[in-house]
Amino acid sequence: MKVKDVGITGWGSCVPEGVVTNLELEGMVLTSDDWIRDRTGIIKRHVACRGEKTSNLSIAALQNAISLAKVEPDEIDLIIVATSSPDMLFPATSCIVQDAVGAKNAAAFDLSLACSGFVYALCVGAQFIQSKAYRCVAVIGADILTRFIDWSDRKTAILFGDGAGACILKYKPGNEWWFFLGSDGSGAEHLKITGSGSANPGRLNANQKKLSIIEMNGQEVFKFAVRSMVQSIKNVLEESNLSYDDISKIVPHQANKRIIESVRKHLKLESDKFYVNVERFGNTSAASIPIAIDEAYRSGVLKTDDKVILAAFGAGFAFGSGLISL
Repeated sequence: MKVKDVGITGWGSCVPEGVVTNLELEGMVLTSDDWIRDRTGIIKRHVACRGEKTSNLSIAALQNAISLAKVEPDEIDLIIVATSSPDMLFPATSCIVQDAVGAKNAAAFDLSLACSGFVYALCVGAQFIQSKAYRCVAVIGADILTRFIDWSDRKTAILFGDGAGACILKYKPGNEWWFFLGSDGSGAEHLKITGSGSANPGRLNANQKKLSIIEMNGQEVFKFAVRSMVQSIKNVLEESNLSYDDISKIVPHQANKRIIESVRKHLKLESDKFYVNVERFGNTSAASIPIAIDEAYRSGVLKTDDKVILAAFGAGFAFGSGLISL
């Protein structure tokens, strides 16, 4: 899918101040620092404190992006928040963000697609710019999935962190992006949060806290992640008629370093082609790609007009890649 005349004028991110290290997890679940590093590459993750909300992180990330983009809040026409952990079922977290940043002229909606959410939201936002329906679109990926962790479950307790990342889209004539999006709902049972919706009529009973947790079949998720990211990366590169030499970095969803390494090996690329920061943030779901790009951009690893491939997978199963220029 080709999208034209879209550019990014600013990035921003925010993570909670609270940090949980692998050493601290040793006292919470049967695991060790060496075991976690070997299997995931993660050393620490940021964790939201009591009272901290997805909207708080989203607001801070968007304000940082607004500052870098040098736009006024009332210039923003649309706010899209990709999240699977909204403040509440309704109102939408995007509406809370819209009011808080003073984007008085903006429409707003949430998009729920777990770890793939930001890539999907970026594609949607870009098409609003291409069609000239809107002139300035804010796209945010934000999640606080640590609220849905069973801290006694070693499979999930070691993986997740919290955070938000944002970008500002505006019209940029002649610029071209490519996206490839897909899903396989047959894998829905392998990664889910039970007790979180209408499928469970007993969700308000005394067991609610126990029910609303992340459940994951790690082996099936790993296989799907590698297969889908390799497929989608190859697809956007083929559609663009570009080569890996034209790409500055591939920024994958920061879920697990073993997954990223397996993708890299399948694509026969060197490690320096990938931007990886999972060791310091863990899996921040929809926030992981924009947090990584914001960090890479502000540190000078990525520069304006660099071509970058984004690749994500997640619950659904859903997946997607985008080839964009910064």
